[in-house]
Amino acid sequence: MAKIVVVGAGVQGQEGFSRKALEEIGRAEVLAGRPAHLALFPDFPGDKVAFNDAPTEIIDFLQSTGRRVVVLSSGDPLFFGSGSQLLRNLPEERLEFIPNVSSLQYAFAKIRIPWDDAVFVSLLGRNLSTEVDRIVAAEKAAILTDKVNTPGDIAAELMARGREGYKVYLCENLGSPQERIVITDIRSLRGMTTADLNLLILIKEYDGTREACQPVLGIPDEEFRLPRRIMTQEEIRVLTLAKLRLRQDIILWDIGAGSGSVSIEADNLTRNGRIYAIEKDEERVQILRDNLRRMNSRKVIVVKGNAPECLDDLPDPDRVFIGGAGGNLQEVLEVVEPRLAAGGRVVVNAMALDTLFAVSEFFERSGCRVEITAVNISRTNPTTDYKVFEAINPVYMIMAEK
Repeated sequence: MAKIVVVGAGVQGQEGFSRKALEEIGRAEVLAGRPAHLALFPDFPGDKVAFNDAPTEIIDFLQSTGRRVVVLSSGDPLFFGSGSQLLRNLPEERLEFIPNVSSLQYAFAKIRIPWDDAVFVSLLGRNLSTEVDRIVAAEKAAILTDKVNTPGDIAAELMARGREGYKVYLCENLGSPQERIVITDIRSLRGMTTADLNLLILIKEYDGTREACQPVLGIPDEEFRLPRRIMTQEEIRVLTLAKLRLRQDIILWDIGAGSGSVSIEADNLTRNGRIYAIEKDEERVQILRDNLRRMNSRKVIVVKGNAPECLDDLPDPDRVFIGGAGGNLQEVLEVVEPRLAAGGRVVVNAMALDTLFAVSEFFERSGCRVEITAVNISRTNPTTDYKVFEAINPVYMIMAEK
């Protein structure tokens, strides 16, 4: 059967097609694509087949035809284009791809910003909340929107999470006479009327008066705003993070996040991870959000609610830290253990022997490898004239590996 050639249509219209692409279109017996793409070739002598949303609408035709077909796709067909759908439904050897400049490439060129370090997110038919998790974890994000997940919806979701520190480029109708690029901020974007054809580029901005945390262990306790001194203290925090053995792309649940100190340090130590700071107390949630802003934390997502109920909608974790479970420790463990990834780790810091025994026995019954470390830390008191050590309450650190 004849090959199916998938040709990318760029934002510059017919002028943007390569010589090879135009030659393939000239040899084709059938030209398929969205109506806007087909309109670029009004004098095409063969048959035209239009599809509106996805090329899957014409899969039956493509599977059965022996004619020479060119399918027009936006930009690079294998970059958020129709290529992946065609590959799922047609033999690979029947397909040939000729890419063009994508709308995202064109947009970055127009605003004169490199895009090799950007995270690309498509909201076309996808869950907004899940994709916003990826956006907040990125320093630079390029976002393809749709009529359901609009720029205003994205702005509202980011504002609800307390994530407004972005320079926003709203790019509309690229390549057309109505092309417009608006530089704005998240709050202004929320109420803005936008064109149907648009994409967003978000670049994080840091408050110059606040020094971003460096990716090192051991942020001093006094750097955090504290809810009645309820936090994992510096030395305990360092050992906790060591026991978690973080990787660059992990999903971490921090249950009973309090001031957010563990989440914030984990954020500094992971490049592409997602960190969920789970806290039920309203006062602590506000303090947690304040600490995240002051520390310029990028990947921490605040979840206000009671564990384990609020864990249902979160992605399964690779690592879990439990600093507090609000009296529901057994219930939390019963939810955490089956959802933990193979090879994943849970660290529970306990102050009471009853908690130590309950947690270690639970994970041993579950078949996990368990390590227990008793941590006793003493510090000198800088307010006295003498070098007297004052003990921090001992902590029993239980690590379970699945």
